[in-house]
Amino acid sequence: MSFRRFAPVLLVSLAFLIPPGLASANAGQNAGASAAAAGSANGALHSQRVCAAVPVGYAACDARVVTDANLTPRATTTWGNRGYSPDQLRTAYGLSAGNTLTVAIVDAYASPNAAADLAAYRAQFGLGTAKLTQVSQSGGKISSIRGNVGWGQEEMLDLEMISAICPDCPILYVGARSASFADLATAVDTAARLGAKVISNSYGGGEFSTEAGIASHYNYPGVAITVSSGDSGYGVQIPAAFNTVTAVGGTSLTLSTDGTRAAETVWGGAGSGCSAYIGKPSWQHDTACSNRTVADVAAVADPYTGVAVYDSYGSRLGANWYVFGGTSVAAPIIGAVYALSGNTAGIPASFAYAAPTGSLFDVSSGSNGSCTFAYLCTGVSGYDGPTGNGTPNGTGAF
Repeated sequence: MSFRRFAPVLLVSLAFLIPPGLASANAGQNAGASAAAAGSANGALHSQRVCAAVPVGYAACDARVVTDANLTPRATTTWGNRGYSPDQLRTAYGLSAGNTLTVAIVDAYASPNAAADLAAYRAQFGLGTAKLTQVSQSGGKISSIRGNVGWGQEEMLDLEMISAICPDCPILYVGARSASFADLATAVDTAARLGAKVISNSYGGGEFSTEAGIASHYNYPGVAITVSSGDSGYGVQIPAAFNTVTAVGGTSLTLSTDGTRAAETVWGGAGSGCSAYIGKPSWQHDTACSNRTVADVAAVADPYTGVAVYDSYGSRLGANWYVFGGTSVAAPIIGAVYALSGNTAGIPASFAYAAPTGSLFDVSSGSNGSCTFAYLCTGVSGYDGPTGNGTPNGTGAF
């Protein structure tokens, strides 16, 4: 299918109410988003995680929803130009139609409304009918996996971001029966066994001394495995720390009035840093960290320059449109870029370190915290922890 483009309209700046970077890119039905949220009653914007904190050995999803001042999600019954649209995301990152590799999404649990909600999202933006298959972590019926509202929102975010970037890509959803790394790792194995060439993972948890036993399940040469870097600022989580995956950091993305990328800075919530236990891969050459450094690449993740998401599971009164952020947005975006490129041979995580000139946007400002070696927590020219080698400018780096 061909991607649809629309005419731009004027960006109107409403300080504190409309974040920069969420200006409408067009006036049509499928126009780009304007504001991530209209702002709460006091003019402020807020966000919160949709998955609760977890103990060691378990993962939490890395999705954040835009809320009002009382931390009530700002859900609406219509899209209303809230949150970046597929057309805006593709324009910002220089993406067009390409290859259509099968992309798997691994999350815990399963939304009972996933197929219908994905259809509603795709209908809103003219993306056609989804090629969606859903299975349990063992490859059985998805109906055997129970639901969870927070993880269900994560699932819809992931499904919709793959659809936004690569509408024609077949999608395989593999639902783990719990958020334990043991179950999630089994789901990754199943995704690889069923033939996915890209596996997107939007979750993480704290490192622990025996994590290498989990890492082996995320090692499939010839398969691009993307993982969100985390939403808690400077610091490392798994599975992003594993040296066989593409660790995906996060940015704040501002668009110009014609919908093109105007500026990008480090999102303060993006995870980054030096792994405590995982060795440095041969293709990574930064000097301040002798172990694996996170991240490799990045994409938009700031909730206040967030993306439109449709989710009816747990919503009220038909208010099913939300604005989401978190590195859970970035991981499936990068996964879909790999699918468009059609190239997952060898070790896909290494590709960005030998990228052709101009195939990545360098993100050289912003910070996600304090650290001894500035590049591990600050956007600098060239490689840095929060955004890796940069954000996509087409598919050439993938």
